[in-house]
Amino acid sequence: MQPISADTITLGILWYICFLFSTVCHEGAHALVAKWGGDLTAFHGGQASLNPIPHIRRSPFGLVVVPIVSYALGGWMIGWASAPYNPDWRRMYPRRAAWMALAGPAANFTLVLLAAAAIHAGVAFGKLQPPDHITISHITELAGGGSNLLTSSLSILFVLNLLLGSFNLLPVPPLDGNLGITVVMSEPAALRFTEWTRGGQFGMFGLLIAWFLFDKLFNPIFLIGLRLLYPGMGYH
Repeated sequence: MQPISADTITLGILWYICFLFSTVCHEGAHALVAKWGGDLTAFHGGQASLNPIPHIRRSPFGLVVVPIVSYALGGWMIGWASAPYNPDWRRMYPRRAAWMALAGPAANFTLVLLAAAAIHAGVAFGKLQPPDHITISHITELAGGGSNLLTSSLSILFVLNLLLGSFNLLPVPPLDGNLGITVVMSEPAALRFTEWTRGGQFGMFGLLIAWFLFDKLFNPIFLIGLRLLYPGMGYH
């Protein structure tokens, strides 16, 4: 349980702003690419935008309750949202559906790059100080300490979007990677694959596999990201 203090509450607000913005970008990218591909389902639901209200209205538990509870219990935020699409459209245009699925993680990795560029710019102009070392458990030290709202926000954006983008690329249902991987398949093969894997019986099993795999994969991914952000930095 997180101790209740002014710093904890302030950091929690930063976490929630970053989480909500990152998740809305992810789902908005899905909706926008689906619209470009001819499916207006999410567009008509208001999800093809950065306005968080339609997203919260669709997933209040995943976008409000779970993030706050997970931060209170562990100091991190997890949650979920979704952009609806027409299953008949996916069956008619499996390649377009694959690009739609990949758009969400692509939005997260774009935010990773923007956060990294802002951190580098801040260091180059003397506004941010690189840390002496980085401990994986203290992610708000990425840009030189958690006492500054800007450094904390950039650090959270960097790590949170690295996590969201990487996790969603796992090729198991119901994650984006399960549809995204079909971009390298022929359309008939993609259709057979998605019809088989996206049945309801695989959803919970897929999430269990994803959590097990990601627990093993994220620390190496995180360290690679940190080494690209701060070459030569010491980590432990």
